[in-house]
Amino acid sequence: MAILREVSEADRWPVCIRSLQECDLDDADRIFRVAFGTFLGLPKPETFSGDCNFVRTRWQADPSATLGAEVNGRLVGSNFLTRWGSVGFFGPLTVHPSLWERGIAKKLMASTVEMLNGWQLGHAGLFTFGHSPKHVALYQKFDFWPRFLTVIMSKAVAVRRTVMDVARFSALLPDEKSSMLKECFEVTNSIYPGLDVRREILAVEGQRLGDTVLLMEGAQLLGFAVCHCGAGTEAGSGVCYVKIAAVRPGRAAEQPFVELLKNCEEFAAMKGTTRLTVGVNTSRIQAYRSLLAQGFRTENQGVVMQRGNEVGYNHEGVYLIDDWR
Repeated sequence: MAILREVSEADRWPVCIRSLQECDLDDADRIFRVAFGTFLGLPKPETFSGDCNFVRTRWQADPSATLGAEVNGRLVGSNFLTRWGSVGFFGPLTVHPSLWERGIAKKLMASTVEMLNGWQLGHAGLFTFGHSPKHVALYQKFDFWPRFLTVIMSKAVAVRRTVMDVARFSALLPDEKSSMLKECFEVTNSIYPGLDVRREILAVEGQRLGDTVLLMEGAQLLGFAVCHCGAGTEAGSGVCYVKIAAVRPGRAAEQPFVELLKNCEEFAAMKGTTRLTVGVNTSRIQAYRSLLAQGFRTENQGVVMQRGNEVGYNHEGVYLIDDWR
């Protein structure tokens, strides 16, 4: 807690916004946990999110898309931006509770918007607490507007005597991986022009966070799901977390969507996890209803705020899972 005492009078010094360095990550992780844990009223705020890891995994995925707030040489807050081709979002954005109401979050947001502008995106947004007027008001100042809920849902992974093997990105040969990445882009690009999550696929493989489950029909890719598994990932112990999943759009998209989630459950069982977790924007009503029908139940929820009040790919008929937390 020494970092807090030394900057308790932070308003006396200018705030410097800079890129996060690897040496900042322990402090950034600590601030992230204490900030969310304090807001949610946890008796031990520093235990927020357990053994999940959001800070280091996102920094390693793209160090250039991170921001740190520094006061008097000490890190006091951070933000993590994610670029999926023509789509961008950010978070978690956190400031240490001892420095709330000092304008630090606004300075982080100003630099965040500058970075998003530089990316020339078609669609941008964030996930935040729907019940917090303070959070919503902050982001509205930067032209982000609340729309539909994103629900975080999960189901128990059925105990299996034998687990069916499923097609996975990690099992492909190098040349096959290059080809498969292009096919994954074809799937997302057909949902929203320029939507590209290949960086997520490569980050999961490179950091050994889990795997990407593939749904094939002959030689054609129908859909895929990028999954984190276990401690040290965005999933946490005993959990398989689907960060993003998509199937090719069309009238017959629901059945491949169901099959893809079944394959994710098989993969979760293979990895020895006990829960399968997903996030879906409720504006994609068919996907949301399908998850309910498959036994998923809501654990928590928040509101997605979208820049310029743009809809993006959040509309009926889109069978896509993502989670902008």
